[in-house]
Amino acid sequence: MESSIDTLPRWNMQVVYPGLDSAEFEASFQEMVQAIDRLGTFFDEQAIMLRETSLPITPSTAATFEQALEQINILGRHIHLLDSYITSFTTTDSRDMLAQSRCSQLQKQQVRFSQIQTRFTAWIGSLEDVEALIAASAPAREHAHALRRAVIEATHLMSPAEEALAVELRLTGGSAWAKLYHNFTSQITAEVALPTGPQRLPMTAIRNLAFDPDRKVRQAGYEAEIAAWKANALPIAASLNSLKGEMLALSRKRGWDSPLDVALFYNAIDRETLEAMMRTSREAFPEFRRYLKAKARALGVPRLAWYDLFAPVGKSQKQWSFEEARVFIIEQFGTYSDALADLARRAFEERWIDAGPRDGKRGGAFCMWLRNDESRILANYQSAYGGMGTLAHELGHAYHNLRRAPYTYIQRRTPMTLAETASTFCETIVREAALAHADRLEQLAIIEASLQDTLQVVVDITSRFIFENQLFEKRQNQELSTEEFSEIMLQAQRDTYADGLDGDLLHPYMWAVKPHYYDSTFYNFPYMFGQLFSLGLYARYRDDPEAFKRSYDTLLSNTGMASAADLAAAFGFDLRSPDFWRDSLRTVSDDIDRFEQLVDGA
Repeated sequence: MESSIDTLPRWNMQVVYPGLDSAEFEASFQEMVQAIDRLGTFFDEQAIMLRETSLPITPSTAATFEQALEQINILGRHIHLLDSYITSFTTTDSRDMLAQSRCSQLQKQQVRFSQIQTRFTAWIGSLEDVEALIAASAPAREHAHALRRAVIEATHLMSPAEEALAVELRLTGGSAWAKLYHNFTSQITAEVALPTGPQRLPMTAIRNLAFDPDRKVRQAGYEAEIAAWKANALPIAASLNSLKGEMLALSRKRGWDSPLDVALFYNAIDRETLEAMMRTSREAFPEFRRYLKAKARALGVPRLAWYDLFAPVGKSQKQWSFEEARVFIIEQFGTYSDALADLARRAFEERWIDAGPRDGKRGGAFCMWLRNDESRILANYQSAYGGMGTLAHELGHAYHNLRRAPYTYIQRRTPMTLAETASTFCETIVREAALAHADRLEQLAIIEASLQDTLQVVVDITSRFIFENQLFEKRQNQELSTEEFSEIMLQAQRDTYADGLDGDLLHPYMWAVKPHYYDSTFYNFPYMFGQLFSLGLYARYRDDPEAFKRSYDTLLSNTGMASAADLAAAFGFDLRSPDFWRDSLRTVSDDIDRFEQLVDGA
């Protein structure tokens, strides 16, 4: 039986506070403000800031460090809880003005906390010998990874006054440009020449036409979308020019060689690892083009156009109600471990999930850590395999959060490169089980949906990476026009998709479509890393399940306390070696083989 949207569960947030207008929430918020005040006073009294001369490691220095660390960890958790609680309202009802007001109030306090954390980093960088501190202090040893990274980060800080100003100006600089982009693009509409007649639709609905089984509908949506982006490109280009210009200026001022080096540092990998992954991915491009050509055969066209990338292939007869998905996920998670199944069971029973689509709710899906070992999952559940797969993916994030629960706020920080490890792994468990129970047409639909996703993560991500590299290179000298942005994007698509797509029907405005360019720097390659790393782990799990299980939970627990290379080494992986990435991509080749057999055997 198909789930009704009205009966799908909503998450329970009253276990935290009765409401945003409650006395309990207000008291907690004011307690947070006062804690920031006290911490700022403590930092002033102890002169925790950039020092002109190195500070020797004495019992007094160690005691100051431990007090500051404890307060930052406690306050960080408190601010995170408030942020997650407010987010639970803003993402499920964008018209909630009280939630939007609370969000704005919290952002101002987060700026203050960020300035304090920058002072702490600068102070750590001023220590005479951080290794001596690690030897002298148990809390320092527990946070050794973060301390060693802080020493490096401190070498890339501007003066205290400049750093404080940069954080404050961010609200009216880069954040304001990003806000303009999101607000402006969310209001774009266009008329689509549908076979049933012209219809004016919002951009989100136009882009969803790419999934329509009717090629004429997909083409009409594509043509309307391109025209709409072209007509609205000027303010979007202004946002992108300003954001990347700001990043270039700050990177240069902080002594980084390039914005890419900033992204690599905060994602906890080095250039050698990135280059090995990107080089090996390029080697696999012919395989992905083989998939695209097989999809063209399945659709009965000589070559895929851009608007065919997400066209459905095969047909899933199975309608997964939310209840059926719940039972199936718990059962399949149980084939891996009782702990994973228990986590999923708890998420359903304790109402961690806001499942149904509704007006004013954010699209897509995400999982956020709430407090201790609790998470909250937002979904827009559809009664199909894709809805179940997404749910399994987000529950994987929740399991990752569970494994990190015993650790401090600082220890829990996970780079994006490692954030997709458990989610992709759990999604793969459910996908393999669903395939085992599927008929031929449903297998085709499931494998094709998976290949669509991997194509985006490997091939399209590479095009986005190429685009952003070129953008930063050219932006050093001047602002770019909308035409220049589009030409760089088209060339990046030609370099990656090649003859897998019709070269006359690409998407020159993907720079305007993807919000990642406006939210962070090089918000692309970490996705590729995360998926391929997880596929490599899954391959190891299939080879030796019991040995894998003994190490996997430890890896998830330590994602904020070790580099990606060190964590991978526990499984015998060398991330700087192309062989690791080839092994991960081999699973994709197997899927393409299977896809071709299903297509050509039709």
